[in-house]
Amino acid sequence: MDYSSFIKNVLTEASVIAKANFGKVSSVTKAEDNNQVLTATDVEIGKLIVEKIQSTFPQDNIIDEEAGVIDMQGQNTWVVDPIDGTSNFASGVPTFGIYLGLLNGNTPIAGGLSLPAFDKTYVAEKGKGTWCNGQQVHVTSEMNLASSLVAYQIDGHQEDPNITYAESELLGDIVLNIRNLRTSNSAFDCAMVVEGKYGALLNLTSKIWDNVAQQILIEEAGGIHTTFHGNKIDYTNPLSLAKNNFTFCAGAPELHKKLQEIIHTEQAATNQTL
Repeated sequence: MDYSSFIKNVLTEASVIAKANFGKVSSVTKAEDNNQVLTATDVEIGKLIVEKIQSTFPQDNIIDEEAGVIDMQGQNTWVVDPIDGTSNFASGVPTFGIYLGLLNGNTPIAGGLSLPAFDKTYVAEKGKGTWCNGQQVHVTSEMNLASSLVAYQIDGHQEDPNITYAESELLGDIVLNIRNLRTSNSAFDCAMVVEGKYGALLNLTSKIWDNVAQQILIEEAGGIHTTFHGNKIDYTNPLSLAKNNFTFCAGAPELHKKLQEIIHTEQAATNQTL
């Protein structure tokens, strides 16, 4: 099955909607999380993608950030983030994207990302590499963390400020070991990693729809994608994971290794796990 063509075509259609509505929408804050916002475009794009999946792969399950879980008792599960970086999109900031990933059982096997404002679409399929607008892309070959840009995506924890203070201390250690920090808090950061422009990206507060497409894109571009603390991400029984928190540390292999050293050194020094 050529999943890449399907993903590319769907993301192209979704990008048309995003570009048409960009700068013209208002947003609401989700009641359960002050960091999360929603626009009518999220719902419109999600509806389009779900309909395309159901008409082409009616036997497959779907997890959509806005529509929720659609259980078809299938082996495959599509994971959809209609707009990753909705806060950016709603504020007229062009660093937002659309994620579409595919799990076979608990393994990411295909995925795509579009950056509508930049007219770029990235696709990857297991064993076939990562491609952007028809050109294969790769993570950086840079091995020196101090020569690398690194993205760190962070949300504030108003419910427990100590979490944010502790995370900021770790972030300080990372910043002191890299060239510069970048953070769009969106799929734009993933695109910069697979193009080799950023060395890595990290996040302690994400969801399954932030990870599946991103993981296959980064891995097929030659990178490593794990939990924040370097473990394999567990997608077992994915339909039960829609509300779970996910973490990630992803990037070029040598840079990922060095970031893990920083994370575990800080953890040992403070005797706490973020």
